[in-house]
Amino acid sequence: MKTKKHDFIEIEYIGKIKSTGKIFDLTSEKLAKEKNLYNENIEYGPKIICVGENFIIPGLDKQLIGKETNKTYTLEIPAEEAFGKKDPKLIKLVSTSKFKDQKIKPFPGLQINVDGFIGIIRTVSGGRTIIDFNHPLAGHDLLYEIKINKIIKDTKTKLNSLVKLFFKKEIANIEKDTAIIKADIPEKLQNIIKEKIKKLIPEIKQIKFEKEKK
Repeated sequence: MKTKKHDFIEIEYIGKIKSTGKIFDLTSEKLAKEKNLYNENIEYGPKIICVGENFIIPGLDKQLIGKETNKTYTLEIPAEEAFGKKDPKLIKLVSTSKFKDQKIKPFPGLQINVDGFIGIIRTVSGGRTIIDFNHPLAGHDLLYEIKINKIIKDTKTKLNSLVKLFFKKEIANIEKDTAIIKADIPEKLQNIIKEKIKKLIPEIKQIKFEKEKK
């Protein structure tokens, strides 16, 4: 069976930087431990996405349309369809003394937060520090080894995969044709979520929000 736009599919993958083969993302906990990449804060295991809805990077999302289920593919994603090309405007030169005032010793590779923006120090020289605020994968072509396990048909599974985009956890249930989401959120955000559910899961006719019990 081939995938089409707006299908919910279960996938497993390994993401690599094309030029070096370095793994930057993967779904297998076993492989993460074997490669010394395991992070206890990451939820491993197959992921459910909706094709064509940018649950994942655009270049990969686009290439998943029309692929066979239960098959593994190696897909190349150019930088401009992944995390973008490097923007020279996001590379800043600052005085090293600013770090000393904060009791930070800057060194190449150090990740820092400046006014809410994450950057990586590239060089420290002559009292000057160069900070790169581009995404760490900007400018890199990527390779994904990806397996499409199946197309999801279960309505509740589709609903919770969508809700997890907003809340990072499954907090939804279904009663007949009504989705019940346990979340106390502003009406504006409720409306955004409702529109997304109505668009992608038309079998759900009503959406209700309820406060989570503490």
